[in-house]
Amino acid sequence: MIASKLSRWGCALCAAFVLAFPWQVAACAACFGRSDSPLAKGMNMGIFSLVVVIGGVLSVLTSFFVYIGRKAARLREADGQEAVGGNPTHS
Repeated sequence: MIASKLSRWGCALCAAFVLAFPWQVAACAACFGRSDSPLAKGMNMGIFSLVVVIGGVLSVLTSFFVYIGRKAARLREADGQEAVGGNPTHS
């Protein structure tokens, strides 16, 4: 009940702010301005570099799990061969 009232008051307050100060909620100069400006080009390069970094981290993480999976498969295979061969050193 109290959360519902707070939620209603919060929505009403946000709506009042938007109606009272419409210039404050407008898009920034980077989004609202020219798309060929140096600011827009810099932002695009920043986004591209973040995509490259995230892609690199994800590919390293994926290759690590592939490595772990292959190593586990090799160990299971080697363990199975020792059990079938009857190696006397392992009891």
